[in-house]
Amino acid sequence: MKLEVRNIYKSFSDVEILKDISFEVESGRAMGFLGRNGAGKTTTLRALMGVFRQDKGEFVLDGKIFRPEDYKVGYLPEERGMYPKEEIAHQLQYFGMLRGGEKKEMQKNIDYWLERVGLSEYKKKRLDTLSKGNQQKIQIVEALVNNPDIVILDEPFSGLDPVNSMVLKDIIIELIRANKLVIFSSHQMSYVEEFCDEITLINKGEIVLTGNLDGIRTSRGRNRFRIQAERADEGVLKSVLSPFGEVEVKKDKTSYIIHVPDVDNPSLIMKTILDRGMEMRSFSPYRPSLTDIFVETAGDQL
Repeated sequence: MKLEVRNIYKSFSDVEILKDISFEVESGRAMGFLGRNGAGKTTTLRALMGVFRQDKGEFVLDGKIFRPEDYKVGYLPEERGMYPKEEIAHQLQYFGMLRGGEKKEMQKNIDYWLERVGLSEYKKKRLDTLSKGNQQKIQIVEALVNNPDIVILDEPFSGLDPVNSMVLKDIIIELIRANKLVIFSSHQMSYVEEFCDEITLINKGEIVLTGNLDGIRTSRGRNRFRIQAERADEGVLKSVLSPFGEVEVKKDKTSYIIHVPDVDNPSLIMKTILDRGMEMRSFSPYRPSLTDIFVETAGDQL
């Protein structure tokens, strides 16, 4: 399946929230949908789910206008949406059938998913009797119980301890391998890097970056290098590398990251540093982390 988000606009009370939002998602290749708080992620997902209509634009699945009610969709919202004082199994069956599941299938799937997340014993309990982390696991089960082909996960790791995070990681990997169409939204960049082949970054209601994550990291790392050298500091490195033009130097916890705009042969950088008598401990191409890319692209408000 291929989902195309085409030129989506949305305003509330004359305030434009989404401005020409466009991106694509394909089955079997999870997409990380990223942005700061208030950037427009949840508004986009709610428009996709039909919670409200966009003002302009369209959602297209395999060449046809996407109607959520025509497909099995699993949606985990960031805010909990289940009933705290209702029996867990009853709710899971209700929401699963609401999203296109058959009654007998739901009973089987409920048992499977509750066992999978280690909560079978709570099947007949009220939701509000569970801890915050276990409530989050029930929310995850609710999103998957109808065996959806399209899975939208908004901050799925919220409230989970490391052990339960590992359980959810395995589940997400299985969904991707099962060729589901997966949209994954999270502020925890390490998970996005682990699962997602593609990313889309929204900032102030506009798409500012979209594409293959590996390609973006390679592009953003072009002409940038990581250096560890004795007696190095920002001023020294800028002075030593001045023959290469205006060099940018930044320091992280363990090394210096240099951006050399005018260099065809990286070995010339190493030779220049060594010729100045500086002992080089390491020299390698720099590939920015997703956190680095996120801050660089959407961190203007920090």
